Amino acid sequence: MTYEAEVQFKFDATYKHNAFNSSYYSDDFLPEEHFLITAPAADLNAKQYFKLFEKFMLCVGMCPSSIRSGAMSLVFNDYVNEEEQRKVCKEYELTMDEDLEKKYQEFMKRDAEWAKLNKHYKENVVRGPMGTVLEDEKND
Repeated sequence: MTYEAEVQFKFDATYKHNAFNSSYYSDDFLPEEHFLITAPAADLNAKQYFKLFEKFMLCVGMCPSSIRSGAMSLVFNDYVNEEEQRKVCKEYELTMDEDLEKKYQEFMKRDAEWAKLNKHYKENVVRGPMGTVLEDEKND
């Protein structure tokens, strides 16, 4: 038994002339537009469906940043469980606002450790034989 499926996105637009416009046609727009986007849907996964819908939204004039914002609003809104949001954050290496303070404290701790290591390096490793200062150290 074979299974065939197809998904279609269709957009039809026509311009209706009104009495206030002197001409029906203008160089700024098309009087009529018809888009039909089809794809075999038997084995599409969720990401492929979103990619297909993104192409459709671009065809009807949506801005790419608006499309991305709309997709993210499906995950990061008040109706989605925080645990599910955190799974997405982990998958895409994102940080939620609620976790920024913790991240900041981690960075401060790493900066302090780096400063300590750098100080140790300058005091102990950069010195030459018998504690003499190397040429690079004199220029600092």
